[in-house]
Amino acid sequence: MMGSSETNDALVDFVGMVRGTGYHFTTVTPATHARINARPGNAGARNLRDVLGWSRPFREDVVPPELFAAMRRAGIVERDGSGWRPTIRLSSLDGELLVHSAYPPTATDAVFFGPDTIRFVGAVIGHIERRTNPVRRAVDIGCGSGAAGIAIAKRVPGAEVVLVDINEAALATARLNARLAGVSNLIARASNLLDAMEGSFDLIVSNPPFMLDAGERTYRHGGGTLGAGLSLAVVEAAAERLAPGGSLVLFTGAAIVEGDDPFREAAMAACRKAGLDASYREFDPDAYGEELDDPAYAQAERLALVVLTATRPL
Repeated sequence: MMGSSETNDALVDFVGMVRGTGYHFTTVTPATHARINARPGNAGARNLRDVLGWSRPFREDVVPPELFAAMRRAGIVERDGSGWRPTIRLSSLDGELLVHSAYPPTATDAVFFGPDTIRFVGAVIGHIERRTNPVRRAVDIGCGSGAAGIAIAKRVPGAEVVLVDINEAALATARLNARLAGVSNLIARASNLLDAMEGSFDLIVSNPPFMLDAGERTYRHGGGTLGAGLSLAVVEAAAERLAPGGSLVLFTGAAIVEGDDPFREAAMAACRKAGLDASYREFDPDAYGEELDDPAYAQAERLALVVLTATRPL
């Protein structure tokens, strides 16, 4: 998604111009996005929000000439028949405009952003506001667009905030979004979980992929039993690297089978084994119902969104 430093400079300038228009967009799930774009009259863009939010193809005269020229300089449009199509989206969150992949996010290295990003960042902000122990070092595992790490860096400017991901496109996007947000206490590094990182952390956050995805796209596929493999791996990695008084905030999904939550049982057992104090709650008892049509979820009766908070005692 990102290119040379010159291209990134042009993209920073473009986002600044968009911000000046008062642009605001709340990104929805891919299923909702598809439904809205399929409505009569929504095949093509009519305004800037349709272009940069709904990822609709557009005629050059739909956006002001200076904005279209800035899009060309930033390299974020491509030909689509007789018109154009954007290659990024801009979403609003926590007072920022964040760059991520255009719809549909079908590429294996797509940088995903959606309602779960908003929920996750809200959970992280709430935890920071409640905690009493200082945060000197924090990490976001599987950072994607960098939204959560940026929210932490803004609220704890004296902390070192690290964003890790195995997706180089995500790391490049996170660096760009950090620059757009004006945070300087944040670094992005390639790492599988915390394998490439050293030392302990006062705060570990993660919103890992939790779906069973036939294409095993990086941003979506959780693997393991009913998609919980990566989420459980995050719990186990955090259990080894939390400093005394440090906390994990994990926002993920859990497949419920005949009233039981296998992920909860496994995650809480891992926390007990590591001597962590943990709490677990369902944020939303029924999300992504369309996924239940997939044969991979034949035994699941619902998909819940959950928040696990685990703390190492002082």
